[in-house]
Amino acid sequence: MTSLDRATALVEALEEVVAAASARLGAAPATDDDQSVPYDIASVSSAVAAARQLLELGPLGEAEADLALVFAADTAADLAGRMLGREELWGVSPEGVSSGGVSAEGVRAKPLDTVAEHIAAGRDPAFLDTVAERVLAAGGEAAPRRLSDELQLVRGTFRDFAEAKVTPVAERIHTHDEDIPDAIVEGLSEMGCFGLSIPAEYGGFAEGGADELLGMVVVTEELSRASLGAAGSLITRPEIIGTAIAHGGTEEQRRRWLPSIASGERLCGVAVTEPNHGSDVGGITTTAVRDGDDWVLNGVKTWCTFAGRAHYLLVLARTDPDRASAHRGLSLFVVEKPSFPGHAWEVAQDGGGSASGRAIRTLGYRGMHSYEVTFDGFRVAAENLIGLDEGLGRGFYLQMRAFANARLQTAARAVGVMQSALELAVAHATQRPVFGRPLTAYQLTRAKLARMAAHIAACRAFTTTAARAVTAGAGVLAAAQVKQLACRSAEWITRESQQVHGGYGYAEEYAISRLFVDARVLSIFEGADEVLALKVIARHLR
Repeated sequence: MTSLDRATALVEALEEVVAAASARLGAAPATDDDQSVPYDIASVSSAVAAARQLLELGPLGEAEADLALVFAADTAADLAGRMLGREELWGVSPEGVSSGGVSAEGVRAKPLDTVAEHIAAGRDPAFLDTVAERVLAAGGEAAPRRLSDELQLVRGTFRDFAEAKVTPVAERIHTHDEDIPDAIVEGLSEMGCFGLSIPAEYGGFAEGGADELLGMVVVTEELSRASLGAAGSLITRPEIIGTAIAHGGTEEQRRRWLPSIASGERLCGVAVTEPNHGSDVGGITTTAVRDGDDWVLNGVKTWCTFAGRAHYLLVLARTDPDRASAHRGLSLFVVEKPSFPGHAWEVAQDGGGSASGRAIRTLGYRGMHSYEVTFDGFRVAAENLIGLDEGLGRGFYLQMRAFANARLQTAARAVGVMQSALELAVAHATQRPVFGRPLTAYQLTRAKLARMAAHIAACRAFTTTAARAVTAGAGVLAAAQVKQLACRSAEWITRESQQVHGGYGYAEEYAISRLFVDARVLSIFEGADEVLALKVIARHLR
């Protein structure tokens, strides 16, 4: 059998198990007392969805087919470990498993010995060695990108910029927790980086079409490959605020704010999370009370990335004083402020209102700085409520729609970090001798490289599909799945690359140490891993 045949059979078997597990979820009430199995089911569903997308590329070339088999085999092994001893909780009959097939109501049986054969083929050391040889020959590229000529040009342009302007300063910014240099921000502004998803009629570059978001994905990956904190995350906040304004703002507001965001004239930050309310957005306590022609903001926000340099802060606040209204009582405001360098800032208004920010020290993800922001009687013009009176109570919904774009963009950030980690691992393993032989001569190293490449290829393929789904307005599940999978994969791949580096991987002078700590934040922001699994993915699977 070919790799494509084996991968096809294996993915189909995996999809059957996910279907049975989803049926089990649908038959059981969703409660916070039932989390462990739903979390595992949701997590596996993300990997299986990615396996399907990589499999779809299999007919395009041997590299894609081989990588699809490697990734599907890894996913099957992970599923087996999560399901063992809990088959009935997954909606799968233990009797069916033990007798050689997976059986569940409405689910076709799949002989386990056949599936096991495919898993073994995808994890065979000799097969992984062949895959690794291809990755080594390509300098860390898993497979051909298969981009259109236009997107390939975009990719090359931003890679050149990143290597010329970002890579040389990435370590310095990380080590000293410096601000992102103006040269990077201004250069990306000139290249139209901040308007990739803003409609052309408002000064951006989005002109519709199924592949509208792919440019953003490609650009994000290349910038994140150079540095997550110094470049790769600069697009995220314009994505969130731009999407909220485009879909929820009045025509006057769109024309007022979007062109300056698209041009990079006005930089953006987002203030949603609070010290006691992270993923539980409906519980936020920051208030906005109408007073004449203004709204008066009071409260504390945290993890407001880039809030110092930002001219616009997208603030989610409670406009309905009845706390029982939960997420239905929230509205979105665009708070305008001066741009400040450094790690602290304050704006004082006539009459006593103020807003201030203090940067939070972090392990990684430095350059943009994440702030705790305090609003104390801070006045915002009524015209800065997104949607004006029609926007009252719509803040949560606009924010969640914007987060679909942000999660997609975060998945692309994770892919860029992974790609950089793989390239560094290949370069180090090629040059580093151990017991008289280069690291690449050892079977275990080659197996690591092959598996890393397969996970990157799967996440990249799924990101492309998710981008099209989000563009079509039906990508909530896909965006959550690819974000969850890619961010977890980035943690594992940077760890494996660091291990390939040995002791050098623990030295701050080596870039892989930066990638390792940067990757850790990916599963936390834009929807924590557990919340995405339980509150978004599992609910969509039911």
